[in-house]
Amino acid sequence: MSDFQTFLAPAKVNVFLHITGQRADGYHTLQSVFQLLDFYDAIALKPTSTDKINRVTQIVAVPEREDLCVRAARALQQATGCTQGVDIRIEKRIPMGGGLGGGSSDAATVLLALNHLWALNLSRKALIKIGLTLGADVPFFIFGQNAWAEGIGEILTPLSLPSQYYVVLTPEIHVSTVEIFTHSRLTKDTKPLKIADFSNSAYSNQFRNDLEKIVCEEFTAVASALEWLNQYGQARMSGSGASVFVTVNSLAKANAIFAQKPANIRGFVAKGLNQHPLHALAN
Repeated sequence: MSDFQTFLAPAKVNVFLHITGQRADGYHTLQSVFQLLDFYDAIALKPTSTDKINRVTQIVAVPEREDLCVRAARALQQATGCTQGVDIRIEKRIPMGGGLGGGSSDAATVLLALNHLWALNLSRKALIKIGLTLGADVPFFIFGQNAWAEGIGEILTPLSLPSQYYVVLTPEIHVSTVEIFTHSRLTKDTKPLKIADFSNSAYSNQFRNDLEKIVCEEFTAVASALEWLNQYGQARMSGSGASVFVTVNSLAKANAIFAQKPANIRGFVAKGLNQHPLHALAN
């Protein structure tokens, strides 16, 4: 059939992250604001006439059967009875396990792109339902707009955010999301706030990342990166880490900060996006 076509999968940051409770099934309820960034993985897809889902990229740390891209394609097949297959090539730029949503974003891009390439014509709502079976962050990337998130991350309200640049640093460590969410000292009873509170400067000191304190206690590299970035503004951790970020209002300022970063830490500069690059592929 066709040659490979490439589709972008953007990173995200959690502008804040509050844990408001825990459900009987173990999932944590939360409030957060998700911001899309113009820093991407690239997912190349080649539809085939067989029903095989084949990852042609070797990713040592991720067995093919566990890869969210492969799982997303299979979930879409199962939900629709589609008999087409696909070869998947993945170019990773978003740090894995960095709290930037890379795996979830890749899965969402596969769902959006294959819905188009396989001519399935599922609605955005239907794709989000499939995405939720793959991970709590996948629905946001299918939703495709910056959002106020509640529930376990699947209740999404579009949110207009100011145009800003993000200096993102990711220490060379692995922070286990499961271990942080099950940590004995994690409080899970932050009082829910309202969207209106987020845009009210009087409430600005009430927004934080509830996981940040514990991660910093357990991983000094995250604490050090936050301390360094705090020279330039209110730095925050994204998700369960290890990535941290600070926002500034110009690309020149962001690049100047990034140029001074510690040599032993990787990172990038990105601009906030208003919309996912594949937003138009679903209704």
